[in-house]
Amino acid sequence: MSPNLRKNCRLSLKITADSNRVKVSENLRFHYAHFMKIGLARVSTRDQHPHAQEDALRAAGCDEVFTDHASGVLAKRPGLDKALLMARAGDQIVVTKLDRLGRSLTNLIELSKTLQDRGIDLVVLDQGVDTSTAVGRMFFSILGAIAEFEHALMSERTAEGLAAARARGRTGGRKPKLGARQVEIARKMYDETGDDGKRKYTVAQIAAEFGVTRPTIYRHLSTKDSGGPSSARSAPTPEASGLTH
Repeated sequence: MSPNLRKNCRLSLKITADSNRVKVSENLRFHYAHFMKIGLARVSTRDQHPHAQEDALRAAGCDEVFTDHASGVLAKRPGLDKALLMARAGDQIVVTKLDRLGRSLTNLIELSKTLQDRGIDLVVLDQGVDTSTAVGRMFFSILGAIAEFEHALMSERTAEGLAAARARGRTGGRKPKLGARQVEIARKMYDETGDDGKRKYTVAQIAAEFGVTRPTIYRHLSTKDSGGPSSARSAPTPEASGLTH
């Protein structure tokens, strides 16, 4: 190799498979005054063929093309891992569509941030996105704003749902463990006394009767329904009643 040609080369990582494990070996990669383009294809299942994506990526000048066969959000993506391992600052990762890179808006934003931090550009062929340009960078800034808005909207809806559930006598968005009639019976059992003036049923016995825990009984007995409590006695608490069994 001549000295001049050697100046136009740089050491790179060439990824090879060895018994289902990725072995990274140093080799010479020629750049000839341009950075490397790394293509990434993805299909949802193994029954789908990635050939169209791979052909488009090679036609776009990709030096390497990696393919993932993954559909679940949490599924492993060895192709993406290899692409990220090979890519260096100044390189480009190329996909045909945005959904080939990330499987959710949040995932897409996280990946774009990772590439940006490492100085790697992203090119999306079908959408005409190139983060090496100002327009491309603005596109992902807008996506990030949309992701934040979506998260805030979801949090607001969740809070509204919980507030509405509490107004109906429910917590955590779940159905109450005891119905209104059962709560009424539980209160009567709690208020009932024997000939000696002592309570006839303990909270533990009432809980066993309805198949719930003692904290559930305490919570229902301390909550007024639309008709008010069935007894004039103050609502019990584990500490105040002393009935912890």
